[in-house]
Amino acid sequence: MIYLDSAATTLQKPESVHRAVAEAMATCASLGRSGHAAARRASEVALSCREAAGRLFETPPEQVIFTFNATHGLNIAIKSLVSPGDKVVISGFEHNAVVRPLHALGARITVAGRKLFDPADTLSDIDRAITPDTKAVITTHVSNVFGYILPVAGIAAICRTRGVPLIVDASQSAGALPVSLQAWDAAFIAMPGHKGLHGPQGTGLLLCGRTPKPLLEGGTGSLSQLPEMPDFLPDVAEAGTHNVPGIAGLLAGIRDLQQVGLSRVAAHEQAMIRRLAKNLAGVDGLEVFSGESQAGVLSVRSCMDCEILAGKLADADIAVRAGLHCAPLAHGSAGTLESGTVRLSVCRFTTGEEVDAAAATLQTICTQ
Repeated sequence: MIYLDSAATTLQKPESVHRAVAEAMATCASLGRSGHAAARRASEVALSCREAAGRLFETPPEQVIFTFNATHGLNIAIKSLVSPGDKVVISGFEHNAVVRPLHALGARITVAGRKLFDPADTLSDIDRAITPDTKAVITTHVSNVFGYILPVAGIAAICRTRGVPLIVDASQSAGALPVSLQAWDAAFIAMPGHKGLHGPQGTGLLLCGRTPKPLLEGGTGSLSQLPEMPDFLPDVAEAGTHNVPGIAGLLAGIRDLQQVGLSRVAAHEQAMIRRLAKNLAGVDGLEVFSGESQAGVLSVRSCMDCEILAGKLADADIAVRAGLHCAPLAHGSAGTLESGTVRLSVCRFTTGEEVDAAAATLQTICTQ
């Protein structure tokens, strides 16, 4: 199978990830709950993962909290900063993991920066949208639909100048592009473990520039005599039993990434997506969404229904995703809300031969 659906989850994992999950299941109990060897082993794994993530994302390890996924982290971040009726500025390319929590809160949402592959417009529009009553700015780092790399460093600078907290959704960038809590001075950065970090599904990280409000209350193994949650990180945001095998796998994925080098991963993924875009540029009847500021995600549209096109690719053993990709706002910004798109997304394991074969198959399907 040619797997081009890494924007959903990376199917290919380093072998060390598989081994780490299996070893943790056999040797680790619950962390922070007991003093026996299996509990200590779990605590060591969790601390090592926080430290490894802290080095990668320039974050003190105690400010790295474990989540189930990026959606979980974004809900914590949003509900820590936004109250019903608050004004929030978001980019025009946000996932439903941002839009739906804000809608549920009854926030007043201002959408800014809706031009695809136009960082200058994104910056100027977000700057104009911020007013004295803006409680937060929320932006994705990379569009999960189009691969557009938003100018987060510039957005962060605007937020610092205007005194507005920033939340970043790094779902498509963590493990592929530089992400830094320190450099961006963000309030929160959320990311999954199962995409660019090559960890297991059901894992994620929330980098905390400030102390969040608890989304869940329960046992933490600390200050158990109190009826309320501890008020310090990471315990304030980590109620209940941790996914220790998942954390062990995530640690292995991060360590493998650090050995390979983030710059090599970014260069490879962008080279693969440029190669794919070039191969598809001359295909009759196929609209290719590509630009200069693009990571390892590419959307296409043809006169054929996107689900039918994706099904034909699946019949050829090429895995892609079709539809709205849980991001109707992004499709509305790009003018593809009615049609949806077929999304092809790469990872560091994707080869040039796979990209070429996928492009050739698409050309055959579109010209039949």
